[in-house]
Amino acid sequence: MALDQLSDEELMEAYREGNSRAFECLLRRHQRAVFNFIYRHVGVESVAEEMLQEVFLRIIKGTSSYKRTAKFTTWLYTIARNLCVDQSRRAKHRQTVSLDQPVGRGDSQGARLGDMVANGGPSVDRQAIGRQLQQRLEHAIEVLSDEQREVFLMREYAGLPFKEIAEIMDCPENTVKSRMRYALDRLRQELEEYRDLAEAVHS
Repeated sequence: MALDQLSDEELMEAYREGNSRAFECLLRRHQRAVFNFIYRHVGVESVAEEMLQEVFLRIIKGTSSYKRTAKFTTWLYTIARNLCVDQSRRAKHRQTVSLDQPVGRGDSQGARLGDMVANGGPSVDRQAIGRQLQQRLEHAIEVLSDEQREVFLMREYAGLPFKEIAEIMDCPENTVKSRMRYALDRLRQELEEYRDLAEAVHS
């Protein structure tokens, strides 16, 4: 079976047995999502890149202690989250979050933010509204509480299920879902006026 058809856990097992290409496959599979998660915490690309390297260095160093019974992404994002928490504690001022990538998946607990504004083809008015929306969205995520922001980023950008986020954050799953609801409510409030503007332009 080709390496890219193996699960994360199977790849880690192969890497522990000496297959370096298995780790390269894991890196390709997860580095973009982990980078986006970190970048939206720290807001500085160079810092996020350094932290991304540190995450995977810790994976390498901890290979011998990895247990296949544990989900690889839980371990991966626990490391990434801990680094982000440490970085936030050291930072004197929070950096502005950049959101140049589309929001990921959603469901009844995590609706796609793209659905908060009307869809349609590009126009000058729509582009202007889009820029304003982008700025408001950045601000809205910036002012979320740390706990709400973490849940939102892991859910929407990393695509992790609530159960796994709960394991990473070491709290009940219902708490994670509650934080997601509060985060989305806050974001909807911030974006409401721009949804109305978008609907007016499309009408």
